[in-house]
Amino acid sequence: MRGVRGLRGGRGIMIAVAAVLVGALATGCGRGAGGNRAADGNGDGKPAAAATGTAAATQTLAPDGTTVRVGSPRAKTVVHVYEDMRCPVCKKFETEGGGEALRDLVRSGEVRAEYTLASFLDRDGGHGSRKAANALRAALDAGRFAEFHDVLFAHQPEESVDGYTDAFLLDMASRVKGLRGQEFDAAVKGMKYRGFVAASARAFDASGVTGTPTLKVNGRTVPQSMSGALFDKSSLPMVIGALSQS
Repeated sequence: MRGVRGLRGGRGIMIAVAAVLVGALATGCGRGAGGNRAADGNGDGKPAAAATGTAAATQTLAPDGTTVRVGSPRAKTVVHVYEDMRCPVCKKFETEGGGEALRDLVRSGEVRAEYTLASFLDRDGGHGSRKAANALRAALDAGRFAEFHDVLFAHQPEESVDGYTDAFLLDMASRVKGLRGQEFDAAVKGMKYRGFVAASARAFDASGVTGTPTLKVNGRTVPQSMSGALFDKSSLPMVIGALSQS
């Protein structure tokens, strides 16, 4: 896996990557008052194992109270990830696409990942996005956000089923060592972090992002012409490197 430091060249690299990705674009989950559906299905590829995720990375809540930071506080490159936990295209990114490459870069210390959790897919009915976001915030208190995040996407229910129930979330939490306990279980069942969930949804709405997954590199949105890199683990590090330098 090539790291960010080895990817210099800014505009030239971006043009080269864009050429490679022509015709490989994937459609994400859109948002609006209704009709929020992804063009791609959940995918049947083998999910990335949670044990090989970002378990060793520092996991903290940013001062804004809406952003979860995973990785070295000294990392010069910040990749901001916008996701809705019910979005099947986000699952595709995390389990089959560039998510693995991003986790590699976070583990290397070159990149810090920051997550804003949207819940717009609940507008079509259900509470799964909000429940999952609340459970992930509870997992952060236990220092297990990254591991639980990976597990939830690896076992994401069908979007239409709204399967992120309390029982499902607690069952999935049992797969993360050290996460289950009286405090965590009560936080999940009682929606302890509903304020965080609502604030994160507002932060997503204010971000200018129109769908998920969306990545920003040091504040720059990965352009539509390169969005195919989100689903190509070999190309995403090049895009991240180019945007971090340009």
